[in-house]
Amino acid sequence: MIIPNGKLIAVGGAEQRVTKHLVSGLGTKELAHFIENGILRRIVDEAGGVNARIEVITTASSIPVERGNEYLESFATIGCQNVGVMHIRSRADINEGYFQRIRDCDGIMFTGGTQKRLGTVFHKTEFLHAIRSRYQKEHLLVAGTSAGAMAMGLVMIYKGTAMFTHLKGHVKIMHGLHFIDNVIFDSHFERSGRFARLAQVVALHPESIGIGLGEDTGIVVSEGNHIEVIGSGWVTIIDGSEMRHSDILDIQDNHTPSMENVKVHICKKGNGFLIEERRFLKEVRAPKHTPGSA
Repeated sequence: MIIPNGKLIAVGGAEQRVTKHLVSGLGTKELAHFIENGILRRIVDEAGGVNARIEVITTASSIPVERGNEYLESFATIGCQNVGVMHIRSRADINEGYFQRIRDCDGIMFTGGTQKRLGTVFHKTEFLHAIRSRYQKEHLLVAGTSAGAMAMGLVMIYKGTAMFTHLKGHVKIMHGLHFIDNVIFDSHFERSGRFARLAQVVALHPESIGIGLGEDTGIVVSEGNHIEVIGSGWVTIIDGSEMRHSDILDIQDNHTPSMENVKVHICKKGNGFLIEERRFLKEVRAPKHTPGSA
């Protein structure tokens, strides 16, 4: 396995952003605590600090201008003002100017919205290849929230309402942005009742772990393997690598599958997980081996 030099940050959505409404509702101490401890602060730090160049890609959002402005305001409050927004709505929008900005930036953030738009617009494009290449070879941070997080894997969930996700055939998957091979992400995990749909996809792809991201909660992935949990809530990890029974391939659509010996880990801020080793970490320790090695 080629170890990527870059890092991923996947967020479950609803991360606190510094909007005018939030600022007016917080006292000075509370606002300072948010700025210093929030997920966006961690994104800025991992990108290289307040002088880093960050590009926000709003492709998934149905309100791209509004969403882009929110992130500009939020990053500026943290002290990072070297931020650009890419309103890429279709493949035709991708031009050399965007390629140059990708070459020059320190971090990229995919906003929330509809993850299917991300897969459709960027699949097999030179633009996506350029981002993945920099993530693999250089110290590029790639972050995503909600839909932006769900699109990070090779396999991406794009549909499946909680009421029917215990039934085979009601969870829909497609190709993701493929920053990481062996992880399937789901977002808004507890609030939207998405355990059943992620478990079903893991049963179909037991070589991958499923990561359910709660609101205002995320993970930092270093070297494509080492997970650190950040934020205020839970991360649920579903591991089917030692599953002894599953009938999901044998039953018909609209029937309920069963699974035996599926492992579930519940992680909070400060916990970690090793993807390749399938091992929970009570406390996160920095990876020891050198990025870029095989």
